[in-house]
Amino acid sequence: MPAPTCASCHTARANLRRPRSGQALCGACFCNAFEAEVLHTVLAGRLLPRGAVVAVGASGGKDSTVLAHVLRALAPQLDISLHLVAVDEGIGGYRDAALAAVRHQAARWELPLTVVAYEDLFGGWTMDAVARSTAGSGRSRSCCTFCGVLRRRALEEGARLVGATHIVTGHNADDMAETVLMNFLRGDAGRLARGGGLGSPGEGGALPRCRPLQLASQKEVVLYAHFRRLHYFSEECVYAPEAFRGHARDLLKLLEAARPSAVLDLVHSAERLALAPTARPPRPSACSRCGALASRALCQACALLDGLNRGLPRLAIGKGRRELEEEAPRGGRSVPATDSLTAF
Repeated sequence: MPAPTCASCHTARANLRRPRSGQALCGACFCNAFEAEVLHTVLAGRLLPRGAVVAVGASGGKDSTVLAHVLRALAPQLDISLHLVAVDEGIGGYRDAALAAVRHQAARWELPLTVVAYEDLFGGWTMDAVARSTAGSGRSRSCCTFCGVLRRRALEEGARLVGATHIVTGHNADDMAETVLMNFLRGDAGRLARGGGLGSPGEGGALPRCRPLQLASQKEVVLYAHFRRLHYFSEECVYAPEAFRGHARDLLKLLEAARPSAVLDLVHSAERLALAPTARPPRPSACSRCGALASRALCQACALLDGLNRGLPRLAIGKGRRELEEEAPRGGRSVPATDSLTAF
């Protein structure tokens, strides 16, 4: 049976049916529609004002590659400038190849690129070193917890280094739905309350962040990369198989098979979530050590680094944070958690 005609241009043969709508489109019309939807997300959400200097979190993977390509195409309409910021977590046999992909993209698209490394920012700590430190503590499955917190801080420092006014990341709808599920399963009301919307406004001096691909499904991100012939790094992180996110991802696939709208339903549920006053997290303040935004005496990055530096990584997670916070100076100076952070 021949392929139907594209429902948009009515001339070319359709190459796909959109996973959600079932609309039959050729590759060119699908990519145009995808870009138009991202443009609408940015404009409707007022995510990036005209003249913004945007730091694009670049990992070399499909999401950040598609995000950078789309924003580069939309930059003239949005009147923004882009700067790729990549983070070297120090994962042997994995990150070097991913960074090579980022450097190739930057050269091909003529975009400036800055790479910041955990080792330089966090007193010599790399993710491989963190993994060795946590291996005997019963916390080996927490590598992604450490990496997520430190990566967020590293991206913020890299963005400030290049003079960015905003940060964008490539989280898609499936990523966000997994996060909502994880927070429900862990009973984390605080993160659920902060998880709605398309980003954060930049409280307490932090740079505003947004997720222009948050309403795009993972399937369509992959399809866009295919039809635009984008090359990206596709290997999974060596520490990912131990992450709790994998269980949420498996559950989400089962939910989506039973209810195709499950992904977006979860994303929108986080936007509409309202907590009772007694369950609301405290208003964020400044970390007593580094001055970064924090919901407790120490920000999560400082708490994690303290635990690692003491050789007791479990202190930095869960109930172990109480001991660290009791020792944290109150109303102290705003200095980074390690001397190497003073460069930023």
